[in-house]
Amino acid sequence: MAGYSHNKQSHAMRLSRVEGQIRGLQHMVEDDKYCIDVLTQVSAATGALQSFALSLLEEHLAHCVAEATQKGGPEAQAKVKEASDAVARLVRS
Repeated sequence: MAGYSHNKQSHAMRLSRVEGQIRGLQHMVEDDKYCIDVLTQVSAATGALQSFALSLLEEHLAHCVAEATQKGGPEAQAKVKEASDAVARLVRS
């Protein structure tokens, strides 16, 4: 079971809003909107997606990583490394 399962509906709604923002960006470009206005919306969409990613990461740590560390062993080490790699990817983006 995924760590985010209990918030699945909330996550789906957040992603739908991001999808709408991206669609809005596409329309802005098609309509030749002012560059700065487009960039402002890119920033908003990026922020929304980053916020979603951080929420998902928090749930992963609280559920998947915590459960694995309680069990210990190589699976725990793998989950911690996996989470660390995910944080590194988020920081780079």
